[in-house]
Amino acid sequence: MNITIVGLGYVGLSNAIILAQHNTVIAMDLDPHRVDLVNANKATVEDPDADHLLATRALNLKATTDVKVAFAKPDFVIIATPTSYDPDTNQFDTSSVNTVIQQVKTHAPQATIVIKSTIPVGFVNQLRAEHPEHDGEIFFSPEFLREGKAVHDNLHPSRIIVGHHSSQAKLFADLMVQGAESENIPVAFTGPDEAESIKLFANTFLAMRVAYFNELDGFAFQRGLNPQEIINGVCLDPRIGAHYNNPSFGYGGYCLPKDTKQLLANYTDVPQTLIRAIIDSNTVRKDFIAESIVKLNPKVVGIYRLIMKAGSDNFRASSVQGVMKRIKAKGITVQIFEPKMQETSFFGSKLIGDLEVFKATSDVIIANRITEDLEDCLDKVFSRDLSGLD
Repeated sequence: MNITIVGLGYVGLSNAIILAQHNTVIAMDLDPHRVDLVNANKATVEDPDADHLLATRALNLKATTDVKVAFAKPDFVIIATPTSYDPDTNQFDTSSVNTVIQQVKTHAPQATIVIKSTIPVGFVNQLRAEHPEHDGEIFFSPEFLREGKAVHDNLHPSRIIVGHHSSQAKLFADLMVQGAESENIPVAFTGPDEAESIKLFANTFLAMRVAYFNELDGFAFQRGLNPQEIINGVCLDPRIGAHYNNPSFGYGGYCLPKDTKQLLANYTDVPQTLIRAIIDSNTVRKDFIAESIVKLNPKVVGIYRLIMKAGSDNFRASSVQGVMKRIKAKGITVQIFEPKMQETSFFGSKLIGDLEVFKATSDVIIANRITEDLEDCLDKVFSRDLSGLD
């Protein structure tokens, strides 16, 4: 098949690699640097499997910034552009998706459009109503990828969801299965609204689990209890399980903050208390962490890493940023160690490039996750990390 993928972030790049094993794939991005990286067989994001497959596997993959080249003759167009949550409109900003839809309408009206970008419930049905003249189909197929492990998660998917029941939807699912390495992958075909709901409800459940164990940890911290012993005992129940249970400064990153808010927005006319509570809990957690640090009376607080988690190069909506802002609001000096950044400051806080200088000049070091870099100064470190797991 001839496949065009628009967007070369985690989702777009991982899909491009998987599908280019057996198909002709053209990836389009607005960023020439990303395009150059892919054409040089290098990853655009931090993902070891992406680097490995691009360097070693025979992939029929080319990248371009040229719309006419990208849409010359695609059978499928996969949209993997960002859809950030806009607090002013109380919904996802889907303008990038709409732009691609118009480009397909102009240059490749016969193509089947597969949306991978996260979208609000009802979006595909709205598109179908707005573009009845489009010759190809439009459907949503949600992604369930981890940052830093997106290629692995497409090679070994937990499930494949396609929001349509047509032959083209079946063909697309077959293409994804063909590119994977796992066998007996669960595949589900649903209606469009149902597929959109699956994505939002799955991520909101994960956010709820993060919030739950963070509140458990807050209870233990305030009462002087051992949170690890409580978590271990709770998670021995097989219905709960010993996963996704390591306390943190709150959930963050690309998906959970925006997806929980979008799901809440979709509840406009539906009674609920839990979805709102999940979002509120994440705010309360950052308040609690910041207050706990302020009580230590530090003059200089060091932020060890801005990235959301290990193996990621994403700072967006990382929970530690929320903690940092609250500490600075109390008039405490904040400095940062983040080797992924070349700048000298971040939102008015100094970036320290030398780890040893950073550790020596920080009264308290806050770290969402403890690494061996901090083992020689643990007496300074404030963290709720119990197991080193994300």
